[in-house]
Amino acid sequence: MNPTGGRVALVTGGARRLGRAFVEALAADGLRVAVHYGTSAAEATALVTELRGQGHDAEAFGADLTDAEAAMALPSRVVAHFGQLDVLVNSAAVMERATVEETTPAAWDAILDLNLRAPFLLAQQAAPHLRATRGTIVNIADLSGFEPWRNYPAHSVSKAGVVMLTKVLAAAFAPEITVNGIAPGTVLVPEDYDDARRAFLSETTPLGRLGTPADAVAALRYLVHHAPFVTGETMVVDGGRLLRR
Repeated sequence: MNPTGGRVALVTGGARRLGRAFVEALAADGLRVAVHYGTSAAEATALVTELRGQGHDAEAFGADLTDAEAAMALPSRVVAHFGQLDVLVNSAAVMERATVEETTPAAWDAILDLNLRAPFLLAQQAAPHLRATRGTIVNIADLSGFEPWRNYPAHSVSKAGVVMLTKVLAAAFAPEITVNGIAPGTVLVPEDYDDARRAFLSETTPLGRLGTPADAVAALRYLVHHAPFVTGETMVVDGGRLLRR
């Protein structure tokens, strides 16, 4: 018997890195998964093929989420294919280093459009479908939403916005839809970090190690499967790094 009742999850940015880990976990839990991708078409197609080979129901959906119309259309596309929507995971994001002085209007808009506006529009358009299934939204924030990263001003502001957006949506969509967030720390460091930088991050984390995608996945599973009385919260999964403040 399928313990999830054939629920459907849409994971944005689901083809790579942490988004992929979320997709694989939800598929393993028995959900049918919509794998959104922006530019990672090959990775999304390969992931869907792999999941289908394991007996899971999966489909890839391409959309440029910096395009408001494309973002707004995505939930209905997923429902047209699967027939319902139960879980929305807003994972797609960009993180680009640029100081305050280096940040251009175009760069600011591109980051905010993907990291903050797109989750709002996706939630807005998914809400009627999620109300019908008494579903849930999980927004992926970041430690930069709680502490100022001076070399990533647009990213930091966007993720602080995601934390507040989570509260606003939780209040607006209750009682039918729960809305929560996850703020991962060093669970999946950038691919270009060298051993010295990884060691520094590990040594300066109170729990004494880097995290793994499994740490963020555990938080996602809790919010999706085991938290019907939790809404408006953002879970920090960082090994205690915020304690350094």
